[in-house]
Amino acid sequence: MQNLEQQVKQLIIESLNLEDISLEEIDSNEPLFGDGEGLNLDSIDALELGLAIKKQFNVVINGDDPGVREHFINVKSLANYVSTQL
Repeated sequence: MQNLEQQVKQLIIESLNLEDISLEEIDSNEPLFGDGEGLNLDSIDALELGLAIKKQFNVVINGDDPGVREHFINVKSLANYVSTQL
């Protein structure tokens, strides 16, 4: 799972053009979204990240799924979701 978390971190950096952030700076447990917390991503970032996940892992994240927010809580939850869909 640790390797998948690293892959998700790299995907976040590349797909969202976060060139000033390294893998080591992203804590797997910190929130991806929020006001001033964690990476502080927004809804546009979520769409771009969802498309990147589909492209890299061939995993579709359904925006109509009521549990979709839970998948995007942090890197750990996103990696866990991807691993269950592979």
